[in-house]
Amino acid sequence: MAHGYESGRLNLPFVGISTFAKSPYEPDWNRIDADVAVMGAPFDCGTQWRAGTRFGPRGIREASTLFAFGHAGAYDFDDDTTYLDGVRIVDIGDADIIHTDTAASHANIEAGVRAILRAGALPVVLGGDHSINIPCINAFSDEAPVHVVQIDAHLDFVDERHGVRVGHGNPMRRAAEKPWVEGMTQIGIRNVSSTAKEGYEAAQAMGSDILSVRMVRRLGIEAVLERIPAGRRYYLTLDIDGFDPSIAPGTGTPSHGGFQYDEVLDIVAGLAKRGTIVGIDLVEVAPDYDHTGTTAILAAQILLNTLGRIFAAR
Repeated sequence: MAHGYESGRLNLPFVGISTFAKSPYEPDWNRIDADVAVMGAPFDCGTQWRAGTRFGPRGIREASTLFAFGHAGAYDFDDDTTYLDGVRIVDIGDADIIHTDTAASHANIEAGVRAILRAGALPVVLGGDHSINIPCINAFSDEAPVHVVQIDAHLDFVDERHGVRVGHGNPMRRAAEKPWVEGMTQIGIRNVSSTAKEGYEAAQAMGSDILSVRMVRRLGIEAVLERIPAGRRYYLTLDIDGFDPSIAPGTGTPSHGGFQYDEVLDIVAGLAKRGTIVGIDLVEVAPDYDHTGTTAILAAQILLNTLGRIFAAR
């Protein structure tokens, strides 16, 4: 496969426009022709404390250029595998966000995910706060059922608070209500949560398996994967605060005692082999709280490595 070095230009990571991993930009959502389509959802009106995730998609895209040296695929010494060689990725830009208008902004996000699914591509949505998962899951209404796998510090299973049903504390509750969601595995949940005890009980009653970081470490990754129904279609939602704030400080609600990078990568790699990952969102990156940029780099790295494992498994 031809790569950047053969084009006559170096096209180094710090040159040019920051699409995701410097992939081609496709602004026409009726002309998506790729294996993966990346869309930004720069919406943070669902936050309850610190805003700033509206700049998450832009930050993740810029960070992702670090991994875009123009090589054909990405060789992993640990696995002795070249990932993403021949996988076609396009960046379709951002869903149109209307300030303070949650319903219209969410509708635009849903429309983007539906366009990606119509094109037969894998949707990868860059948040934004975790409320953007709600329109992403809504977009799967005409698809075969999915099992939701959430990696997060917070359960996000609030039914309603102060009249709000579509904030960043609600997405997993809204997902569990959908007839096309057949169960949920919630991993990394810890400390003082966004959800009261009644919410945990409701989640378990609605078919959710909840695992804290300490439980995951006690069980081991393989045992955790065994708890996830095999052979299913998985929707993966990654909240950056699932990682420990020592490596992901750039988020609105950091929670100590989180995962290290390899732990999440091993979970995701195992999930890709256990069934089919059919949708991804990564949320809650707020670059302004991390002046080193390492949180956005972590987000880009876990997404690219997740895509590598998905297509290697296929």
